[in-house]
Amino acid sequence: MSIPYLSLVGAGPGDPELITLKGIKALQQADAILYDALANEALLDWARPGAMKQFVGKRFGCHALSQQEINAVIIDCAFRCGRVVRLKGGDPFVFGRAQEEIEAARAAGIQVEVIPGISSALAVPASQLIPLTCRGVNESFWVTTGTLQSGEISPDIRLAAQSSATVIILMAMSKLEAIMDIFMEAGKHEIPVAIIQNGTTPAEKCVTGKVSDIFFQAQYEGLSNPAIIVVGEVVRLRPVAIKEYVKAHVPAQALF
Repeated sequence: MSIPYLSLVGAGPGDPELITLKGIKALQQADAILYDALANEALLDWARPGAMKQFVGKRFGCHALSQQEINAVIIDCAFRCGRVVRLKGGDPFVFGRAQEEIEAARAAGIQVEVIPGISSALAVPASQLIPLTCRGVNESFWVTTGTLQSGEISPDIRLAAQSSATVIILMAMSKLEAIMDIFMEAGKHEIPVAIIQNGTTPAEKCVTGKVSDIFFQAQYEGLSNPAIIVVGEVVRLRPVAIKEYVKAHVPAQALF
């Protein structure tokens, strides 16, 4: 029987080609794969014949298993099957609750490794050619969750709104209006915003606007989770946004 072993593997932001080579090798060697709602199921094609595959997804408003139940499944699979891959959307250590799973596995005597993945916080804006930093525009970026475990808005949002940094907000569509109100309280009414739904996948959809109107635009376009919210001047650098700006502000005769 194989020695119990757990690999926490970052599946990347949605596009199955954005997983790492090391992540693919882990999938090929796994005896069992436990995968999340945000991990592209096409990645399961890398599993060897006979490997067990089980969905243990967690998504806002749709929790298949509690975290404690997921921990128990990991431990059970490791001792029954051997090598377990816990396939997590994005990167395991970016709002992936990886630490809780590591602690549970190690307490049960299971060896653990982490294989990083490309976080959606980085890859999804890049898929729309939105840089998180740009010389002369900004010097830093925040990545924050929209809500706490209690359901309240993270206090870091208020701090981020007072900075000149690009702010990337995850898991926040249910609190979009209240979050934009916080940015307006900080005097950021005109700061551009992009909301990117299903980033890096064929279903990707991007809506841009300003802090003052993005909530209404998102409603009109029917945006929902999973989506990334990007707040900052760098949103103006998105190529489509540049074309729209020129069309709105540059006289037509000046283009010839």
